[in-house]
Amino acid sequence: MQLTTLLRDSRALATLAVPLILTQLAQVALTTTDTVMMGMLGTADLAAGGLAIVLFNQLRTMGVGLVTSVGNQIAAASARAESARDTGPATARDESDDEVREIVRASLAVATLAGAAGAVLMLLIGQALTLLGQEADVVDRVRTMLPALAPGLVPCLWFQAIRQFTVGMRRPQALLQITIASVAVNAGINWVLIHGTWGLPKLGLPGVGVATTLVYLLSFLALYLSAKKDAVLAPLLSLNIAKADRATARRLVRLGIPIAATYGSEAGFFSVTALMAGSFGSAALAAHTAVNQLVYIVFQVAVGLSHAASLNVSRELALGRTEAALRIKNTALACAGAVMVVVGVVYITLPDLVLSPFFDTTGGRDADAVSLATHLLLVIMVLQFFDCAQNIGVGLLRGLDDTKSGFRITLVGYWAIGLPVAWLLGYAAGLHTLGIWLGLLTGLAATAVLLLRRYSASLREKFTAQQAVPTA
Repeated sequence: MQLTTLLRDSRALATLAVPLILTQLAQVALTTTDTVMMGMLGTADLAAGGLAIVLFNQLRTMGVGLVTSVGNQIAAASARAESARDTGPATARDESDDEVREIVRASLAVATLAGAAGAVLMLLIGQALTLLGQEADVVDRVRTMLPALAPGLVPCLWFQAIRQFTVGMRRPQALLQITIASVAVNAGINWVLIHGTWGLPKLGLPGVGVATTLVYLLSFLALYLSAKKDAVLAPLLSLNIAKADRATARRLVRLGIPIAATYGSEAGFFSVTALMAGSFGSAALAAHTAVNQLVYIVFQVAVGLSHAASLNVSRELALGRTEAALRIKNTALACAGAVMVVVGVVYITLPDLVLSPFFDTTGGRDADAVSLATHLLLVIMVLQFFDCAQNIGVGLLRGLDDTKSGFRITLVGYWAIGLPVAWLLGYAAGLHTLGIWLGLLTGLAATAVLLLRRYSASLREKFTAQQAVPTA
């Protein structure tokens, strides 16, 4: 790829990716605010609230996976609509707009059902926590928070459906402002409801759940109203889910289930390795937790690039530009590489600064954990590129409407390659936590290679088919 072409494509990708990356980072700040507020209530409330949020986030992640393909479907449909406006008859334009409108209705219907089912499941899991070996006092506190937190799944997934609509239409600008505002609103409502200021009842830990539900509802309403003020988006945004086409909804679910399973598989992969790290003692678990949080923060760059690349692939293929879709892979990987080089330089040159939010890097209290985490920084410096690359690979395949291959490949990379290597290096080779992270690196690298090869092969098949000239 020529440098001028790479720079041009990078600018086009960044236009969509940067707002998404910043939005993801703002969402991380949202959950961090909840954690800080719960910590002010005491250790027991922090443990219980943290467990409740883990349950919420696991179900939320799966639900988000169900509607993630909506952005790709919207991007392809809107590209066809634009093409029809330029060259097609009026009937073709109307049909394309109707297709977008129908996808929006179906996505909101799927979000409603998934959110309601997730809320019920969350409450049921709360009742079974004692059977999972959790302390009785912690379980009692979790059960006070879940009824306030569970209803938030529905507006949360409504927000995600509208988000995918605006991103698919390449008009995501309001997302960032709304998400940043939600961080401040969340902190304010948390404080008021936890401590009972302004004459409101003092709710304590359940106040965090109420605040989360209210913030998701307000965020959805803000994004909906913003879209209704947009002259391009407003005519296509329909909330009448009663008229949702069942065939469209089934197609979204069919595409979404493998994505939800992929997200759940990756979360499970990292959860198992956390348990493995904990078997080597509290210092090892603390170091693992710290570097895992760093990976999670940087991973938001991967999420933004993955979504942007995925939507651009859907758009280019809808316009019949297969070569441009193939270039998107190289552009996204180049952007990821540039970011990871900068992050890696910071890890190498300023390790104490990077680790200072988690440990006392100046004293001896956390010396063992700091020493181990410093060595792990060298591993995650490389790991984060492959973590980003595999997420981009999943997004690229999603742009081809191929969500099943992504799920199958991640199962192989995470569980058949990464986890056994982590066990061998961590336990058999005696490298302990360092070995676990080398196993994570191996699994993510294998996953990235397999996903990107699959994408390139699929696109070449499409390109060959387009170049074939039918014989008489």
